[in-house]
Amino acid sequence: MTDDPRILAQQRAEITEHHIYSKLACQAQGENRAVLEQVAADELMHYDIWRSITGVEVEPDRLRIFWYGVLARLFGLAFALKLMEGGETKAQLFYREMAARYPQVVSIGADEKRHEKDLVTQLHDERLAYAGAIVLGLNDALVELTGTLAGLTLAFRNGELIAVTGLIMGVAAALSMAASGYLSAQEGEQEAMDPIKSAIYTGVAYIITVAILVAPYFLFSEVFVALTVMLICTVFIIAGYTFYISVAKEVSFLGRFLRMALISLGVAVISFGIGWLLKAVVGVDV
Repeated sequence: MTDDPRILAQQRAEITEHHIYSKLACQAQGENRAVLEQVAADELMHYDIWRSITGVEVEPDRLRIFWYGVLARLFGLAFALKLMEGGETKAQLFYREMAARYPQVVSIGADEKRHEKDLVTQLHDERLAYAGAIVLGLNDALVELTGTLAGLTLAFRNGELIAVTGLIMGVAAALSMAASGYLSAQEGEQEAMDPIKSAIYTGVAYIITVAILVAPYFLFSEVFVALTVMLICTVFIIAGYTFYISVAKEVSFLGRFLRMALISLGVAVISFGIGWLLKAVVGVDV
């Protein structure tokens, strides 16, 4: 028996993850459900091993169970599970340390490595499969709308007029991008993607981005305040979806974030300058 707080914490983590995988298995279908049910059963077995060492029962973390259930529903299985498995390198060091004292722990470390492999190779997540379509819509909306709104801000200086103009242009561009997404998926050779779903993901991502970027011009009467808020929203959107991609596809966050932020904000600065130039040359004041 032991009262080592690290072991008790790991024991609680195992029973918590058992409940998380069981909950996600109930939400999944087909092969995804089978994989998650097997992982859930293994996590319960790991909990029993730790319980035999500590001699006590521990309660799962109910908040964590709820949180990962919400993440999986909103952002897909791949994102939720890879975020949860993010601390596995540190856990493997703990397993090796404990295996020197408790030989039965060796099997836990081996199982966790197998889980990581199974989750990466066997799980199918539709939202991750269509991540390219989502990113296409987001990227295009960010680059076009930040530039358009920045230019209109100096050219018009009328919040409602800027917002309505940006909204009309944004919806039209969203429909155009959805059509492009449809054609791209229809002619693509990489993976079997439903062209209609690809168009929907691209168009919806575009329209949501448009709505967020245009909203400050409806909310603030001072157009330069609205411009500032819009640019802040741009940075947060870029950070949000870059974090999603970096977790779900296990790629670098910082490089992608800086590149996209510089492109979007750079286009906004150039468009703002063009707006200033046109206003000075043409002399239009709306």
